[in-house]
Amino acid sequence: MENNNRNNSFTKMAGLVLVTALFSAALAVGGYRYFDAKNNQQLLPEDDYKVSFANYAEKVASAGVAPEFVDASARVIPAVVHIKTTYTGTSSQRSPLEELFGIPGGGGNSAPARASGSGVIISSDGYIVTNNHVVENASEITVDLPDRRSFKGRLVGRDPSTDLALVKIEGTNLPIVELGNSDQVQIGEWVLAVGYPLSLNSTVTAGIISAKGRSIGILDQATPGNAAAEGASTAIESFIQTDAAINPGNSGGALVNATGQLVGINAAIASQTGSYAGYGFAIPINLARKVVNDLKAYGEVRRGYLGVSFPAPSAEDELLRQQGINPGAIRGVYITGVQPGSAAAAAGLKAGDVIQSINGNQVTSSAEFSERVARHRPGDRIELSYLRNGRTVNTNATLKGPQATSPTVAGTRADNLHERLGASFGPLPASVKQYFRLNAGLMITGVERGGFFERSGIPRNTIITRVNGVAVNSTDDLDKALANSRNGVARIEGITPDGMRFVFNFPLGA
Repeated sequence: MENNNRNNSFTKMAGLVLVTALFSAALAVGGYRYFDAKNNQQLLPEDDYKVSFANYAEKVASAGVAPEFVDASARVIPAVVHIKTTYTGTSSQRSPLEELFGIPGGGGNSAPARASGSGVIISSDGYIVTNNHVVENASEITVDLPDRRSFKGRLVGRDPSTDLALVKIEGTNLPIVELGNSDQVQIGEWVLAVGYPLSLNSTVTAGIISAKGRSIGILDQATPGNAAAEGASTAIESFIQTDAAINPGNSGGALVNATGQLVGINAAIASQTGSYAGYGFAIPINLARKVVNDLKAYGEVRRGYLGVSFPAPSAEDELLRQQGINPGAIRGVYITGVQPGSAAAAAGLKAGDVIQSINGNQVTSSAEFSERVARHRPGDRIELSYLRNGRTVNTNATLKGPQATSPTVAGTRADNLHERLGASFGPLPASVKQYFRLNAGLMITGVERGGFFERSGIPRNTIITRVNGVAVNSTDDLDKALANSRNGVARIEGITPDGMRFVFNFPLGA
C-alpha cells in the first residue's frame, strides 16, 4: 500500500515535471519566435516589402540628400535648342571665345566656316536667348529643336557687354523654360546644365553652384583684326560658377535649378585645355531678363550708368591698408573715383565711400555691384546705402545714359592723361615678356602720390597689357587706346609684380 502511494506520488511528480518542462519549452520557443519575428520585421519585413533594384533617386528623395533630376530634365530638354551658324568671308583666325565654343568646321576664305552652340526658348512664339559669341557675325542661323524640327533664325539684337543675344524663329505653341530668380540661387545648390556640347545631341549634366559674382575677364579679350573690341569698356561680368560639366557647344544653353527653372545662360569655361576642367560660368538670368527685354523692345540695350570706379580686386586689400582701413572691416564696394557730371556725383558720392547696398540688396563685390546697376535703364532711380566716416548714409541716384566723347575732349584728355593716372611708363623687358608669355605690354616705372594708380593700389613694376581690349606696347599705344574709351570709362588690364592678373575701370571724366 505504502509502495503504491510512493509510486503514485512519483508518477504525479514526474508528470508535473514533464508538464512544466513542456510548458517551459513551449514558452521559450514561442518567445523566441515572437521576438525573432519582431526583429525580422524591422530588418526585412516579409509582410509588406516589395522587391526592387536599389534606386538612388528614390531613396534620396525621402532622405532629402539630393534632388530628383528626372522631372527637371524632362521639363527643360524640349526647349533647349541647337544653334548652327554659317560665316562667309571669314579669316582663319578666331577669337578666344570662338576657340572655346565655336567649333568651326573650316577656316580661311575658301569656304564658309560653320560653328554651333545652344539656345533657350523663353516664349512660345519663338524668342530664343543665347550668347553673343554664338551668333556674332553669322551670315545664317539655323535652329534645331530636340523633336527634329528645324527653323531659320533671325537675329533680333545682341549685347557684347554681357555676351547675350536674342534670336527669333517663326513658330507657335513652342516649349519654353520657365524663368527663375538668380538672386535666390545659393552656393551649394544643385543645378543642371543643358545644351549641345561638342555638337552632340541634347545633353544634361549635374553639379552645384560653387560661387557667385565671378569676373573672369573673358568679355574684353580683343578679337584679331579688331583694334577696339565692341563694348570693351562696359563689360558686365558677374557669372554664376558651377561644377556641372560644360564643354564647347554648351554656350547659350540653360543652367536650371532642381525644379527646372532657368537661373543662368551658360557662357564660358575656365580650362587650360579648352574642355571641361571643373569650372563653368553662366550669366545670371536676372541680368539676362533685362537685356532680352531691351533687345526685344528696342533692338539694343539701354543701360543706365552710375559713374563710379573701384580698385582692382587683386589690389583692393593693399589699397585699403594704405588708407589705414582693415580690409576685413569693409562690407561693400570701396569707391576710388566719381566721374564728374555723373549720377553718382549728383547723388553726393565721393571717393572713399563704401557702397553697401542697392535697392536694399547688399553688395559684397564689384562684379555683383556692376551687375545690379546694369539691370537698370537711363532715368531709373536707385536707392543707395553707403558708409562715410563710419556713418551710414542713404541717398537716391538717377542713372544716366552713355556720354558721347567729342574729338576735342579726347584731344585734351591725352595732354593731361599721365598726370591724372599718376604714373610713368617704360618698355617691357624681353625677359619679362618671355616669363609671362606676353607679346606686348608697358611697365609702370613710377607711381606718384595722389594719382589714380596710387589710390587704386597699383604698385611700381606693374605691367599694363591691354587698354579697352587693345594690346599696348608704348605710350602712344596707350593714348590711342584710351581715346577709344566709351561712356567715359577706360578698362585697363595688367599683371601685378607678384604675378596676379587684374582688370579695373578708370573714369576719364568730362
